[in-house]
Formats: sequence, C-alpha cells, structure tokens
Amino acid sequence: MIPEVAVSKEEKAYALLKADADKILQLIKVQMENLTMPQCPLYEEVLDTQMFGLSREIDFAVRLNLVQEEDGKKILENLERQLNVLHEASIQV
Repeated sequence: MIPEVAVSKEEKAYALLKADADKILQLIKVQMENLTMPQCPLYEEVLDTQMFGLSREIDFAVRLNLVQEEDGKKILENLERQLNVLHEASIQV
C-alpha cells in the first residue's frame, strides 16, 4: 500500500500502475511455475487480458494528466521485458 505522506495524485497514480504491473508479473510467474506453459492458449489469454487491462489503465491515467505518456509506456515496456525473460527461461528448461 502507498503511504499517505504528502504524495501527489500523479505520484500515487504512477505507483498504483507500477503495482498493477508487478501483480501481473507475479500472476504470470505463478501460472508458469504451477499451471501451464507459455505455449498454452490459457497462458496467452491470461497474459493478453492482463496486458490489455493495464494498457487501458495507463491510457486512462494519461488522459487525466496523472501520468506522462512516456512514463506509461515505460511501465508497459519494463513489464514486457521482464515477461520475455521469464518466457525465455521457461523454454530453456
């Protein structure tokens, strides 16, 4: 949870979006470890749905001028990069 110490709306919005990205990463890690492999349609559907939802959240925050468009793109790019690392690791196993 975000501490309530004089945090601007913009900082709070960014932190919440970053936290949602981290949750997606954790969800995919758990799914890969326990349920399905990246080639499974269920894995791809969960990933696509989660990424789409996050992109819509970011778009909404950008439209409200709570997050800069570039910062939103960085959140998505960072998450995609981390997910690619996980995917590559699962293929090499």
